[in-house]
Amino acid sequence: MPQILSTCPNCRREAVEPFYSVESVPVHSVMLVPTQEEALHFPSGKITLGHCRACGFITNSSFDESKMKYSPKCEETQGFSATFQAFHQRLTEDLIDRCDVRNKTVLEIGCGKGEFISMLCAMGGNRGVGFDPAFVPQRRPEKGGDAVKFIQDFYSDKYTSVTADFVACKMTLEHIPDTLRFVSMVRRAIGNNLHTTVFFQVPDMKRVIADVAFWDIYHEHCSYFNAGSLRNLFVMAGFDVIDVWSDYDDQYLMITARPAKESLSGAKALVAASIDEGRSISTFASEADRRIRCWKSMVDRQSQDGQRIVIWGSGSKGVAFLSALGEDVDQGGIKYAVDINPFRTGYFMPGTGQEIVDPAFLSTYRPDAVIAMNSIYTSEIQSELRRYGLIVPVLPIEAVEMLA
Repeated sequence: MPQILSTCPNCRREAVEPFYSVESVPVHSVMLVPTQEEALHFPSGKITLGHCRACGFITNSSFDESKMKYSPKCEETQGFSATFQAFHQRLTEDLIDRCDVRNKTVLEIGCGKGEFISMLCAMGGNRGVGFDPAFVPQRRPEKGGDAVKFIQDFYSDKYTSVTADFVACKMTLEHIPDTLRFVSMVRRAIGNNLHTTVFFQVPDMKRVIADVAFWDIYHEHCSYFNAGSLRNLFVMAGFDVIDVWSDYDDQYLMITARPAKESLSGAKALVAASIDEGRSISTFASEADRRIRCWKSMVDRQSQDGQRIVIWGSGSKGVAFLSALGEDVDQGGIKYAVDINPFRTGYFMPGTGQEIVDPAFLSTYRPDAVIAMNSIYTSEIQSELRRYGLIVPVLPIEAVEMLA
């Protein structure tokens, strides 16, 4: 039976109501898995998404934190994509201007391989500290140089004495089950330094719900936000919200805030959850099931006709997509996942076992169709295919209606 949390981890006011569940998914989707055997027997967990009517927050009430093992074996960077690099550059420039991040001390929670904080320091003349257990010292970015210190650990109360003028946290808060406790810890660490600005980036759940993007729901993402629930969280944790906006084709939700002199509590802090989103939530499970069946039918049909299909993107979206379709490499029609990140090639997809290959592999494999795990990269994928003399259909993952 779906679990029901007695209180929302984001606002502490309401129980969350379950609306979507998946019985078995890989517990990690960016972990490097060295053999197909290990991939096919990768640890699994459950997803039970529940919605808080008070603040609009969505949580995986079946999340099992004990199964999470973040380490340098996690390969999450998107930095090998020119499309993503351009976005990262633009975002960094924008934040330096809008938050006056020049000649300051910056701190990043969940810095990954260090690209973002290194850019902030190099472009703004800043000095910084980045925290992440998945940081790899041998891949330290050249940008930023000695101005950036990296700590290969989780940010926690242990490090709240490390102060900064600007605190960034990109694509990390969605991995935190008790969001109010975590952001309150960040506020506590800032103390009376009311000039400090914080910037957080998370996936935008409004788009996931609207697009019925089942491929954007993973076990390790236990917390999902729309603009209202993100604003609610920061206000309740003791911040004055400066701005909330979306970017990257509305895939990412951003917030900037500063410490409030006085904290609001209870109903005063809450922004009402979206009624329209609530209606979409009620049909999410049935529409996700329909889309999964459409994709599965297309892959099965193409496979029976002797057609070769690959997915492009071996990260979280690819893992979720293949798992939802039940595309076990031994039985399914998709045998390979393509990725431009050289640190991912030669490994295998958790749960389903497809080998991860680089684009050059396709020049001999010659697929008949490519499914793009993120439509924002479609033009980039097509250019890469042409580089190897391939002109084949690139199907965006959202394009279910194209399958009819």
